[in-house]
Amino acid sequence: MNQSISAAEELAALTAHDASCRLAEGTVSSVQLTQLMLDRIAASQNNAFITVNPKALEEAAAADARRQKGEARGPLDGIPMALKDNISTQGLRTTCASRMLAEFVPPYSATVARRLSEAGCVLLGKLNMDEFAMGSTSENSYFGPVRNPRDPQRIAGGSSGGSAAAVAENLAYFTLGSDTGGSVRQPAAMCGVMGMKPTYGRISRYGVVAFASSLDQIGPITKDAQDCALVLNAIAGKDPYDGSSLMNPLPDYLDALKDGAAGLRIGIPKEYMGEGISEEVRMAVERVAGLLEAQGAIVETCSLPRTEYALSAYYVISSAEACSNLGRYDGVKYGYRTQAYANLAEMIEKTRSEGFGDEVKRRILLGTYTLSAGYFDAYYKRAQQARTLIMEDFRKVFRQYDVLLTPTSPVTAWALGQKHANPLEIYAMDVCTVSVNVAGLPALSLPCGTDSQGLPIGAQFIANTLGEAVLLRAAAAAEKGGKA
Repeated sequence: MNQSISAAEELAALTAHDASCRLAEGTVSSVQLTQLMLDRIAASQNNAFITVNPKALEEAAAADARRQKGEARGPLDGIPMALKDNISTQGLRTTCASRMLAEFVPPYSATVARRLSEAGCVLLGKLNMDEFAMGSTSENSYFGPVRNPRDPQRIAGGSSGGSAAAVAENLAYFTLGSDTGGSVRQPAAMCGVMGMKPTYGRISRYGVVAFASSLDQIGPITKDAQDCALVLNAIAGKDPYDGSSLMNPLPDYLDALKDGAAGLRIGIPKEYMGEGISEEVRMAVERVAGLLEAQGAIVETCSLPRTEYALSAYYVISSAEACSNLGRYDGVKYGYRTQAYANLAEMIEKTRSEGFGDEVKRRILLGTYTLSAGYFDAYYKRAQQARTLIMEDFRKVFRQYDVLLTPTSPVTAWALGQKHANPLEIYAMDVCTVSVNVAGLPALSLPCGTDSQGLPIGAQFIANTLGEAVLLRAAAAAEKGGKA
């Protein structure tokens, strides 16, 4: 009995590429992998999933049939995965963790969902998150908070907390999240897995429920760099349904893993290593720098002087765009509608009051204020000007360096409910990640150890526009150095 439990645990803990090898060898089937994951999801107490796909085993059986005929679609065919619940899936509800969309079933699938389906992936279900992706803890969910698999009394990070927790708890071989100000990278760091936010436009946003349209980007959460490259290969590229998606040619991201750290020029911005960063986080990031330097990388201190404006600019811009995007939820077209009302105005008011949670209302109010007459120039216009200055800082520093190395989060996961009384304190936890979204750059968080309480720490690599390959190169080198 113990042996079978051990074998199941070992199978669940595989990377996606190792699971793919097992499928190719015929030592395991997609149906077996999928049933294993469904059993684990049913037993989990961490609330990572909102909806389980009732057709998951049917999809797995189809993958096995293709493989038996010699018609496997590629390395991800038959691999069980899951999607953040703001990614539309035709016929399977997409809630955004909100009462407003609690029973919404989309009539079409997001491009990323469709591309993974075409690659043969098995969709296990939809993952819990902060409501409409607004938050850094995954506590702002109509379906209850996500708990950190390392310590269920602590947050999983957010807003893609379910996506990170599912990978960390071996409930899926990989997941997708969305990243508007760090929402893939920060929970990945807090749960001890890898998360990438690609260049703005590298991955289609079509079918992804909008939070802040100039900042949102879909990204993979995986167990290692090779898995990240495999998923990126499957989902990246131009999409005719998304006018902001980029036409630039796609490299094979797996090739980047072979190059190693030798010759890499790595900058550590001093603004990311100072006040507010815990000593244990700082030391863990410095250890990553040492591992890469030992492999031949050049590591130096650098500066991004406008970093101090990033957090303020981000919250002004993102709240303004959220206010606009969430105007569509009025009880008229789709989604939740209040039960009792006397007229249209009261129906809309009560629908929005009842359908949205406190954090979403806070962002809508902030956005409405910054866009209102008399305040637009003072807040929104100045935030966009600050955005330009932040982008210029990055342009200058990337003339000297291939990648930048920073902490992902200034601290490790805190206790559930600990910071509820002070939303501004939670907002400040995004200080290491928001600049990347403001500038539209790619970044990656990788696990780099634990603190004295055994809680995961993440290190962040940032690259220039379309620099996903060099991020994966640096991450793979750091993984290799950590195992040496």
